[in-house]
Amino acid sequence: MSRVRVISVVLGGLTFLAVYSLWRLLYVPMFEVRAQNGNFGLKEPCPGGNSASNAFSWDDVPLNYSLPEGEQAAIALIRRRASVPESSESYRGPILFNPGGPGGSGVDMIDMAGDLFASILGPEFDIVGFDPRGVGRSTPRASFYKTDVERALWGTIGLGTLSNNSDESVARIWAAGRLLGQLAAERDDGHLRHINTDQTARDMLRIVEAHGREKIQYWGFSYGSVLGASFAAMFPDKIERLVIDGVVDSENYYATLWSNNLLDTDKVLDHFFSGCAEAGPDACAFWAPTADDVRQNLTNLYDSIRAHPLPVKADFSYGILDYNFLRFVIFRVLYSPYDLFQTLAQGLANLAAGDGRVLLKLVTRPPFECSCNPAAHRYDVVGDGQVAILCNDGDDVPGDLQSSLEYFKFMANTSNWGDIWSTIRLSCVGWPKFPKDHFQGPFDSNTSHPILLVGNTADPVTPLAAAKKMSRFFNGSVVLTQDSPGHCSISTPSLCTYTYIHDYFVHGTLPKPGTVCDPIGGPFFTPPLSDSAAQVPFVREEEKELFDAAEKLSRIPLIPFPFRML
Repeated sequence: MSRVRVISVVLGGLTFLAVYSLWRLLYVPMFEVRAQNGNFGLKEPCPGGNSASNAFSWDDVPLNYSLPEGEQAAIALIRRRASVPESSESYRGPILFNPGGPGGSGVDMIDMAGDLFASILGPEFDIVGFDPRGVGRSTPRASFYKTDVERALWGTIGLGTLSNNSDESVARIWAAGRLLGQLAAERDDGHLRHINTDQTARDMLRIVEAHGREKIQYWGFSYGSVLGASFAAMFPDKIERLVIDGVVDSENYYATLWSNNLLDTDKVLDHFFSGCAEAGPDACAFWAPTADDVRQNLTNLYDSIRAHPLPVKADFSYGILDYNFLRFVIFRVLYSPYDLFQTLAQGLANLAAGDGRVLLKLVTRPPFECSCNPAAHRYDVVGDGQVAILCNDGDDVPGDLQSSLEYFKFMANTSNWGDIWSTIRLSCVGWPKFPKDHFQGPFDSNTSHPILLVGNTADPVTPLAAAKKMSRFFNGSVVLTQDSPGHCSISTPSLCTYTYIHDYFVHGTLPKPGTVCDPIGGPFFTPPLSDSAAQVPFVREEEKELFDAAEKLSRIPLIPFPFRML
């Protein structure tokens, strides 16, 4: 059975739309959260989830941990139960997940892929997702707008993408960021300053303790690596198992620099060029005999669309496909090459023939529909939470225009994609000046169990160098390298990677330093199971189940994309 789920995420004025075609996942009917006093929390179907059978609850935590008896926040959680009873000796407790963002919904992640993670990790674990404070179903929810209509309208006129040679467009983004900060300050009810990674790390410890455990088991992706590293540094004696995957340089993040994320971005596009040439015209619609030929054909398309933007009318939407639009589409695809490279190739081939509908569909959101039901958008994951978390977490960003112009020029010289990436920092130029008394480092730690870091050799926004840097802060930690393009390990199926992660959670074992895992096939070709057995360090009975889970995970866009979809 197929379902289509639409989630609009607005990063201030940056709107992210993901359309997920999903199969119906089976879950146990109820989720139970034990409060500190041993009582069970609220139990009900997951609001806004894919199935009424989802296991869901809220857990109350202090809004401000400096005043633990004061006002409370409510953290939304979802759990896919372990297949063994809690009374069993083989039961290993909950593993918490965070999909990144910041501002991504862990409830949505486990709602969509909880069964797949269970197939990888085994039947002994509860698979638990949560919406961080300020996000989605958790309260208080970050919101800078009085109505959903206001938010949708701002998405059409607010923060946008930049072009590499336009001071005027930088000034416009700067002005929009200043206005966004004013809206946030004016509509703050006193909760906004408490939406940050420090408080969320403390929330995670409360969730673990509510399950009757003393130490955390955690798998965090992208920004989730910042959350995981922060937790490990804040509570080094509370680590049972901790995996951070698609690792961000947390020092750079807390400085609000966002300046070294794009070191490997072009490597992903190189995989597109070489993979397309090797795959042949049947597998890659944009095929040319060599990688350089494919690259040149894309350059020719860039030149053509600069001179002649293409009006596109499709059944689902319409728009103008120009140079900035095309680059934005390609940058989006770099996150998920196994899922989207073939679609991109078809879209580029069609564009060369004057048809932009495939590319338009990759990023276009449907028109906003106003509902008379006041609860219609109650659980939407909006980008206000993302802005609140990243701006609260990091150092204050200079509010003058000249500083933004200099930052933009630095980023444009650092990477071909720096103009797109710059908008993240610029969203904080007008942010309220809250006290920076929360955790921002240092990270040097002797954790109670060594942590595992995972990085791809060609990740568009979390380069492998960041994983190696962060590993040096945590004694005994190991970096597992996956030799593949895409954002985080789950963007690419690899039996080798998932076997090591499984064994880490179950047995506590780490791969040898320097271990490199190969993927299964490539973005233009995935081999049959019989050809992939050599990918694992030893043969497992559940290899087929692991293979199926790995392949399906690579086809689901679980990691939030922090930019406006047009």
